[in-house]
Amino acid sequence: MHKTYKTKGTCSSEINFDVKDNKLYNVKFTGGCNGNLKAISSLVNGQYINQVINKLKGITCNNKNTSCGD
Repeated sequence: MHKTYKTKGTCSSEINFDVKDNKLYNVKFTGGCNGNLKAISSLVNGQYINQVINKLKGITCNNKNTSCGD
């Protein structure tokens, strides 16, 4: 199932991804730091959604309360 998440408070404006068997695939960010977001996409590909949430939740960026990974 393809999904789009509109972000708030981050440099990227949205995240597109597919979910199959509770795992993330084809994660693509719009906007933000291209190199870092490609790395995040690669690292989370094929991972269970809950594992990704637990690893990335609460990561901040500079003085913001969130980050593209969070």
